[in-house]
Amino acid sequence: MYAVIDLETTGLRTSWHDRIVEVAVVHLDEDGRTTDEWCSLVNPNRDLGPQHIHGITAEEARAAPGFDQVAGHLARLLRGRVLVAHNLNFDARFLHAEYQRVGISAPIHQAPGLCTMQLASHFLPSASRSLGDCCRLAGLPPHQAHSALHDARASAQLLNYYLRASGSPPPWAATATAAVGLRWPTISTGPVVPVHRRKAGHRQQHFLARLVDRLPRLRELKGDAYLALLDQVLLDRHISATEADALVATAETLGLARVDVDHLHRGYLASLAGVALEDGVLTTAERHDLDDVAELLGLHGSDVEKALAVAATDVPGRRRSNEWRLQPGDRVVFTGAMDPPRSEWQEEARAAGLVAGDTVTKKTRLLVAADPDTMSGKAAVARKYGIPIVHPAAYQNMLAGLAVIAS
Repeated sequence: MYAVIDLETTGLRTSWHDRIVEVAVVHLDEDGRTTDEWCSLVNPNRDLGPQHIHGITAEEARAAPGFDQVAGHLARLLRGRVLVAHNLNFDARFLHAEYQRVGISAPIHQAPGLCTMQLASHFLPSASRSLGDCCRLAGLPPHQAHSALHDARASAQLLNYYLRASGSPPPWAATATAAVGLRWPTISTGPVVPVHRRKAGHRQQHFLARLVDRLPRLRELKGDAYLALLDQVLLDRHISATEADALVATAETLGLARVDVDHLHRGYLASLAGVALEDGVLTTAERHDLDDVAELLGLHGSDVEKALAVAATDVPGRRRSNEWRLQPGDRVVFTGAMDPPRSEWQEEARAAGLVAGDTVTKKTRLLVAADPDTMSGKAAVARKYGIPIVHPAAYQNMLAGLAVIAS
């Protein structure tokens, strides 16, 4: 009977190339009872926009199906039903644009629908336009806003409230009849595996666990390419999901098993310990940094102690890390929804003697991303050219280092 939908998007305007990043559908029968529900993240193949609002990370979205993969399944969920949403015009506009983008003429604009926001003016005249306020005045429990599934469930409960208040048959009975007769094009409905948001506190499996567990180690360990990548990955003392994939792929290309990578990680940690002890003093900040790196590499505090002990012996030929620093005149580029606005970050970069670019080229030294796993076009070019991608917090530390050099 009813298909209640909700979307999370990268922004507010399809004309600005904003995309759907999460879609949920809740089915109700004619009496307003829930009979089924479905939800999935959608890979928008671009940056995720205001992540502080919808709370979806690129690490989650990058593993989700694209809209072209869910289009058929979603059409099956909508076909023959009354389309319902809180601010239906917004959701219908985005659905129509997504179907057009994949070359499907879905009758979204012609689909008979109900907007629970507009209906509130009749059933809840004192309510504001927000879904939360409508639900509150209807005596419904609070819900998690800006989550497609939770918002769709709340809209479904609100429609149920309207149905009970309107009596039978409801004043929109003709709308249901029209929805059943609406013609949809034939769309392939291949298998779709929905990808959901991670639960709070969920920790991603460490990337080392994905490597082949083989003993003994390779006799001739050729890990320079892996270590070079590790240098770049650890610039911001964070290993994003994309970077973890790159490390695993590099290890597999080099024929490195888990035990080999573990050996390289211990050597890398010893190298960093050697750099920290070059002046004969281990500061609290340096020790914290070594602990952070050890955790990222799947090592422990005891491994840091061993690395410091090895570094203290000053073994000849020990590999030293070449510290990566921003230099005056370096070109930096920013991507993603940032706070403060991107223009302020660019102005700060220029004031520090950097070149703030709008596009990523081979001459770009660093890409600063609101989410280092971003799927923006800038990030795609940066990864192609091997340009480091770091979080704004790490960039601020680099900027502070640049100021020290300048002074």
